[in-house]
Amino acid sequence: MRLFLTQLRRDLLIAVRSRSDAANPVVFFLLATLVLGLGTGSELGPGAIWVLALFANVLAVEGVFGRDHEEGTLEQLIVHARPLFPAVLGKLAAHWTLSGLPIAILSPLGALMLQGSTAGASILVVTLLIGTPTLTLLGAIGAALTIATGRSGLLVAILVMPFYVPVLIFGASASAAATTGDPTSFALLVLGALLAASVTAAPFAIGKALAISQEH
Repeated sequence: MRLFLTQLRRDLLIAVRSRSDAANPVVFFLLATLVLGLGTGSELGPGAIWVLALFANVLAVEGVFGRDHEEGTLEQLIVHARPLFPAVLGKLAAHWTLSGLPIAILSPLGALMLQGSTAGASILVVTLLIGTPTLTLLGAIGAALTIATGRSGLLVAILVMPFYVPVLIFGASASAAATTGDPTSFALLVLGALLAASVTAAPFAIGKALAISQEH
């Protein structure tokens, strides 16, 4: 727990000092939502918000290890953090706090612009609060695998997009069902199960991927 909190605090402080980088995914989400809202005349549903949140996550997660890799601190983390699991989880928690959490909070505004109302906004927020951490955990696996290539953006998207699809499907379906009053419990349970599985397995996969990338 101490290692988790130390890494979380460190990454949050670094992000605060470089606010422009941390704000990029949120700015992208807001601008894309605004442009779509103006271009479609409030005809899109919550599925569009989920798609934008997914692409914002891809934009953000490709650089989650970038600064540490360039500065050489990533190798030190791998060598000295024992166990590596809480350190990786702390780093990703900080990353999600600055990217996924603001998007979830701002999603009702996106719903208003894209569908003309805030119907089902509470469920939309809940699905994003559950789903975006899963996207971050899965995306970080791809980022860890490609960190040494120097061209992680497109590669990360190609690697992780198949794993993003179930999260997108159940997140969008629960959000859409909420707008029409249909049951959402099954989709929410699946999202919760995906998050639990990702929290359990992804940090170990990320640690192994980072170790492999540092060897090359």
